Amino acid sequence: MNNATGIHLKTSVLILGACPHDCPDTCSLLTTVEDGVATRVQGNPAHPPTDGVLCTKVSRYTERTYHPERILQPLRRVGPKGSGQFEPIPWEIALDDIATRLKRIAARDPQAILPYSYCGTMGLVQGESMASRFFHKLGASLLDRTICSTAGAEGLAHTLGGKVGMKTEFFAEAKLILIWGSNSIASNLHFWRHAQAAKRAGAKLVCIDPRRTETAEKCQEHIALRPGTDAALALALMHELIVHDWLDHAYLEHHTVGWPALRERALQWSPERAAAICGVSPEQIRALARDYGNTPQSAIRLNYGVQRVHGGGNAVRAVACLPALTGAWRHRAGGLLLGSSGVYPVNKAGLQRPDLLAGRAPRTINMVTIGDDLLREASKQFGPKIEALVVYNSNPVAVAPDSGRVVRGFARDDLFTVVLEHFRTDTADYADYVLPATTQLEHWDVHSSYGHTDVLLNRPAIAPVGDARPNSQIFRELAARMGFTDPCFADSDEALCRMAFRREGVDAVDFERLLAHGFATVPVPDAPFAHGNFPTPSGKCEFFSERLAAQGLDGLPDHVPNYEAAGSSSAYPLAMISPPARNFLNSSFVNVQSLRDIEGEPLLEINEVDAAARGITAGAIVRVFNARGEYRCKVQVSRRARVGVVNGLGVWWRKLGLDGRNVNQLTSQHLTDLGRGPVFYDCLVQVELDAGSALV
Repeated sequence: MNNATGIHLKTSVLILGACPHDCPDTCSLLTTVEDGVATRVQGNPAHPPTDGVLCTKVSRYTERTYHPERILQPLRRVGPKGSGQFEPIPWEIALDDIATRLKRIAARDPQAILPYSYCGTMGLVQGESMASRFFHKLGASLLDRTICSTAGAEGLAHTLGGKVGMKTEFFAEAKLILIWGSNSIASNLHFWRHAQAAKRAGAKLVCIDPRRTETAEKCQEHIALRPGTDAALALALMHELIVHDWLDHAYLEHHTVGWPALRERALQWSPERAAAICGVSPEQIRALARDYGNTPQSAIRLNYGVQRVHGGGNAVRAVACLPALTGAWRHRAGGLLLGSSGVYPVNKAGLQRPDLLAGRAPRTINMVTIGDDLLREASKQFGPKIEALVVYNSNPVAVAPDSGRVVRGFARDDLFTVVLEHFRTDTADYADYVLPATTQLEHWDVHSSYGHTDVLLNRPAIAPVGDARPNSQIFRELAARMGFTDPCFADSDEALCRMAFRREGVDAVDFERLLAHGFATVPVPDAPFAHGNFPTPSGKCEFFSERLAAQGLDGLPDHVPNYEAAGSSSAYPLAMISPPARNFLNSSFVNVQSLRDIEGEPLLEINEVDAAARGITAGAIVRVFNARGEYRCKVQVSRRARVGVVNGLGVWWRKLGLDGRNVNQLTSQHLTDLGRGPVFYDCLVQVELDAGSALV
């Protein structure tokens, strides 16, 4: 505004929002807006889980929003697929043509159209609300969204009853914390604050992880087991708890199912047997069991790296059994947490409207196997060939496994591909149309969390930059062009936010509080399973699952060896895991220069023993390969890698790799034992010095 002197005075406001990214912390944001421009994004100090602190990635969110390479108008492909050659076109022309193409395919068989999305945003509105309504009305193929957490989720469902557990804040009171398969400093920063508080108060922190992560370095002990051997370790811990009678017999009797059978199985797993499989010493296992069995307030922070192997579901089941053996659930600072999303009363049916299928039962395609499925011809078993793909909130060319086949599928000339995006990702390069989507600062959304129990509201802080539009609006406009007249396609984004936690006309979450404060807490007991009351069919912790047994599966947790177990191949003797780079989030933020400058470049960590055996020195360019493919990157000889295991840090965009590939060139499309999830960390490779490599 102008004052009496004619000098322009900046107006500055703070807008409440929520972090949209795939992280358990789900932070409450405060965005400073000056004259319509977002100048700063910071953590909300009034939100206890956030406590005013953001990770390095999200603190740079304005850089992402105003990035010079952001897509700000619709683009139409003018060059070969994969070339990234596009021309700008008006929205009306883009939407008209997309709708015409989809109508033509749907007239033959709508199942030939496939949506592909995941957690580019965790929002309930800009994720699967209007988009799901559109594809349900169309009758398109359904997508099995399994690429991250389904093995663990299924394991928890058959043990604890769902994605439930202890509250994050009470880790601060624990006397022993097992950080199992989590680099919390990088991927769960606000939990790490509580772990540090516990450590300062005298707690022991133990990190269980194949990689010596930044988190492992800060713990008093690191157990560097082989990838995919977590269930063996958990069963050996049970063995020791039983042998030494470090058990809560009353809890076992009253609040568990299947204890005699689990006891019998666990007694088969001596520390020596497990040690041989895990690649750790029996003494380490015994010492950990002693600590766990004699510390009532023992807490386990389990994360999803554990379940990205063949036996991932069984591994989560085995670990999730441990707190019931010792009665750790009796204490608010005891138990386990993998994810808390099961406590939220989300009105999924209201948001997504599966009733729009009107009795149709389209096929379901697993997003993990998209590389194979895009290359399948029509058949009675598979159904129609996939003719159209609509990608939003995802970058499958970079993140899906066995990416050589993914690329071949996306490169099909007869595949019509539409991508909603912020940037020209690897996937966008293969699109026929790229539609500019809004960022979190530009739209309404509402969020649950899988690391705490608060609902968060995101208000738009600024008007959309350029000609960007929310995902929800894009699908509304496509619906109109497809002739979908159902009133639900007229619901506004704010109306969808209000609907997200409303059931039968009753608000499970106070929306007015969300508007005023940006967050509202879902009430959960401090020690939710102190007296049992698990959300299982039996109401008890189910060591033995009747539901799994009814499917012809083992009702008890067991060690399920990797598809590609260490030592099983002379051609590919090294196990490879691909943990996320610290300064990226999956493939998001890779193009933010300030973060890429911190991260450096794609790296492979290798132990000095394995490096010396191959004549590899620090800084060399190496070829990493298996039967599925190869990629090249710089090597780092590092104590972070245990002998026999290499760490291919991901997920870099393919186009930023030395040879236009990334680590997923080597990962497979195999599925987990439960939940149909991916096995990114179940992968054998060989590493050799690249021909013509020079020290850099």
